[in-house]
Amino acid sequence: MRSRISRKGQITVPLEVREKLGLRAGTAVRFEIRDGGAFLRKGSGGEHPVDRVFGSLRLDKPVDELLDEMRGPRPRRKR
Repeated sequence: MRSRISRKGQITVPLEVREKLGLRAGTAVRFEIRDGGAFLRKGSGGEHPVDRVFGSLRLDKPVDELLDEMRGPRPRRKR
C-alpha cells in the first residue's frame, strides 16, 4: 500500500490499514524510527481511564481490611 505526504506533512492512511487497526479520526498514533524507515503504531489517548478516577473512591475502611472481608484473612508471614 502506498500513500504520499502532502505539502502540510500530512499522510492518508489507507482504508484497509485504518479498518484493521481500528483507527478513526482523533486516534493517537506514534511513529518509531527504524533502520531505513518509520513504523506507525496505534497509540494511547494519553491518560489511562483509571487515572481519571484515581483518588475519587472514598472508603469507610482500609483496602486491606475490605479485601480480607471478601477473600478471607491472609496467611501470616513467619518472621
